[in-house]
Formats: sequence, C-alpha cells, structure tokens
Amino acid sequence: MARFNLRVYALIINEFDEILLSDECRFGQFFSKFPGGGVEANEGIQAALHRELKEELNLEVPHAEFFYVNDFHQASAFDNSSLVAFYYLIQLPKSTLLLNDNYTIPFSEETEKQRWIPLNILRKEHLTFPIDRLVLEKLLKLKFGHTAP
Repeated sequence: MARFNLRVYALIINEFDEILLSDECRFGQFFSKFPGGGVEANEGIQAALHRELKEELNLEVPHAEFFYVNDFHQASAFDNSSLVAFYYLIQLPKSTLLLNDNYTIPFSEETEKQRWIPLNILRKEHLTFPIDRLVLEKLLKLKFGHTAP
C-alpha cells in the first residue's frame, strides 16, 4: 500500500517582487526549494504552514492565500511515498525577514539558509523539485502573464 507524504510550502513575495527560496542540504544532498515542510500527524495543512514558517524563519504569518495542490502522482525524492504538496501565497515586506543571505551555493553542511531572488530572474532550473518548478510556472503566469523560459 502506498504511503502519502503531505507537504506544505510558502510562496513568500515581498514588495520588490522577490521570492524567498530555501537552500538546504539534507542526507548529503543539496537542494533549493520554497520554504516549508512536512505536515505532522493530527495537524491541519494551514497549521503545518504556520508551524513550519515559525520553525524555519521565526515568522508569524497573519494571512496565507491558497495557491496550488498537485492532483497527480509525484514520487518523493527521499523515500517511496507519494507526495501531495500544498502551496500558499504570502505577501510580506522584505524588512520582516532579516536574512544572512550572503552564502555560496551549493553547500555541503547539513543546514538550511534562505535568500531573496527576483521573480523576473528566477528560472525552473534554480529549483530542485518538479512540483516547485510547476508552481513557479503558474506563479509567473499569474504575476507577469508569461512562464519561465
């Protein structure tokens, strides 16, 4: 029987049309993704979003707008589960997050770091996971009327 892995991610965009990316190294593998993570047992999707943002960014989010959930099978990159990923859009002033985003990628230490990147230069290839790439396409279509090259 297939196991499902529920994930929740934030598309955090500031007033300069920059989006927050999370660069991480886990199990010796480097990846770039949107901030977020797993939904825990007995936890709702929005509650998981708020918990993940508090844990990763020390961020209290007043409002998150549902943006996307995949309706197709996506195998997890880390185990044999079937991934279901929820994405929420969050508008946030850049000054809300104080980041130490002066680092080189990829890195190999087991950690996570965040950086702002302008939406108009973000490309699918900057993101590691297939659903994140699809979500980027949809986000760029919504914001600018076109998709990423």
